[in-house]
Amino acid sequence: MGFAVGGKRGVVSDPNIVPLIDVLLVLLVIFMLMPHSTGLQAQIPQECGAPRPGNCGQDKPHVVVVQVLANGALRVNHEPVAWENLDARLREIFKLRADRTAFIWGDASVEFAVVARVIDAMNTAGIAPIGLLTQQLGNNF
Repeated sequence: MGFAVGGKRGVVSDPNIVPLIDVLLVLLVIFMLMPHSTGLQAQIPQECGAPRPGNCGQDKPHVVVVQVLANGALRVNHEPVAWENLDARLREIFKLRADRTAFIWGDASVEFAVVARVIDAMNTAGIAPIGLLTQQLGNNF
């Protein structure tokens, strides 16, 4: 803001609005670009409406869940699978599927390195995207 001493009117102030216009133009550009940005898509399985929680896996055959148990054992849709057979089993399941989405559910005591091994096996089998289930969601599958 500039001040000048005028003749008869006393002090005259000129507001400098150039910085205000610059800020408004930047905000305008930001708000114009924001609706066009895309975030990450999350595909989360929904809780089934079956009366028994154990029945949830049978009535949703399209959901593939790989479980990593506390003792290091693996299960694919509640069926035990050995570590060396995991890649072949996943390829067999996804051989005829168009949707190549799978989920991993790990026990709370399992280290993430073990889960990372499963993610690596799933990537080599050509499965993508891979979702991670929490304890609460994983108990229903």
